[in-house]
Amino acid sequence: MNVETHYLLRREEPRSNLRDLDAVVLTADVRTDDGDVMKAGTEGTVVGIWRDGAAYEVEFPEPMGALATVPADQLRRP
Repeated sequence: MNVETHYLLRREEPRSNLRDLDAVVLTADVRTDDGDVMKAGTEGTVVGIWRDGAAYEVEFPEPMGALATVPADQLRRP
């Protein structure tokens, strides 16, 4: 896929309140892909959007590179 096609697809994707690289805060405890538990109140960054904003891939600073798929209702803006 070339850059122009990727841009057009991504431009149409965000039908949600959050976008890639937005800062977010957890409103509930979630488990990362590696099994760590991130507590409610932990801040992270959106790095992916699933199903038009039904869920988000969120990266957390600690532990380094921790990722979790988080339902939209478990996130808020800081």
